Amino acid sequence: MPERAFTVVDLGGTTLRIARYCAGTNTVSDVRRMPTDGMARRPGASVSVLQSRVVEQLAVVAAEAVERHGSHALAVAFAGPVTADGRVVTAPTVWGERGAPLPLRHLLEERLGIPVVVVNDLTAAVWRYATGPDEQPFCLITVSSGIGSKVYRAGEVLLDAEGHGGELGHWTCDPSPYAPLCDCGGRGHLGGIASGRGMLAAARRAALADPQGYARSSLAEVAPDPELLDNAELVAAVRDGDALATAVLRGGLAHLASAVTSVFTSIGVRRYILMGGFALAVGPRYVQLLTEELERLGCFGLDSAEIRRMVELGAPDDDHGLIGAGRLLAATDDGRREVTAA
Repeated sequence: MPERAFTVVDLGGTTLRIARYCAGTNTVSDVRRMPTDGMARRPGASVSVLQSRVVEQLAVVAAEAVERHGSHALAVAFAGPVTADGRVVTAPTVWGERGAPLPLRHLLEERLGIPVVVVNDLTAAVWRYATGPDEQPFCLITVSSGIGSKVYRAGEVLLDAEGHGGELGHWTCDPSPYAPLCDCGGRGHLGGIASGRGMLAAARRAALADPQGYARSSLAEVAPDPELLDNAELVAAVRDGDALATAVLRGGLAHLASAVTSVFTSIGVRRYILMGGFALAVGPRYVQLLTEELERLGCFGLDSAEIRRMVELGAPDDDHGLIGAGRLLAATDDGRREVTAA
C-alpha cells in the first residue's frame, strides 16, 4: 500500500511554511519557508488587496507542492479565527483590519481541484497532542508575539461554528485606561501584556522607570539603551536569573496565571501545554515561574502538589501547526469529511 502523504501549510503573519506530511510516521519533510505576502511585506495595502495577494501566493506554492509531494489533499493552518466551513473571519497579523470574511477553503478547492481543510493555526496545533476522545482534557497555550489558546475535550476542540473561542490573548486582564495596547487595537489584553512582545515592552518601561535598577541588571550590559533591548537578550537574562528581567516576567505571568485559573475553575481543565517562541525559549524556567504564580493564586480544590503537575512545555520546535494539520487531515478521511472544530 502506498504511503499516505499530504501537503500541509502553516500560514502566519510573517512566515508561510509548507511541507509534506507522512501519516505513517507522523513527521514532516520538504519543509519550505517564505515571507507571507501580507501586511508585513506590503504596509499600507488595503485588506482586499492583501487578501488577494495571500490567496494567490498560497494557491501557487500549494499547487507546486501538491505535485511535488504526490498528495491529493491539502490542510492549511491559518493565523486567525476560521469557521467550520473554512472561511477566515479575520487575520490581524496577516491583513490587519477585519475586512470581509475570506472563503479560503472554497477558493483553494476551486484552484487546486483537491479536498482542502482550513483551520485556525492553534486548532491545528492541538491535534499534534490529541490522541483520542478518552484523553485527559488539555488547554494548549502559545506565547510568542501574541498569546492564543485552544481547549481539547472529549475528542474535539471547544469552538463554535463561527470560530469563536480559545482567544485568551484578547481577554481584558487590565481594565485601566492606560493599559498597554494589543496588536488588535484593544487595550489591556493578555496578549499585549504577557506575550513576548508585551514582556519586551514591559522591560523597556521598567528600565525607564528605574534607571538605577536597570544599570544594575545584566540587561544594561548587553543593551545600555533599553530601547535597543530585544527578546533574545531578555530571555537570556531570565534564564540566568537576572532580578529585573525575572520581576518583569513575573508581572506578565501573574496575568497569565489568572487566565489559567479562570479556565480551570470554569471547565475543570487540569493540563496546560505551553508552546510558542517566547515560552519555549525561556524553557523550564517559564514553567517554574508560571507554576509559582498559580500556587500563589491558588486553584480552588487543588493542593500545591496537584498545581505543580498542571503545566508542561510542548515539543521544542515550530512544527506544531504542520504536524497537527496533517493529523487532522488524515482523521477526516483526506478531507472528505467535514471538520467540526475550526
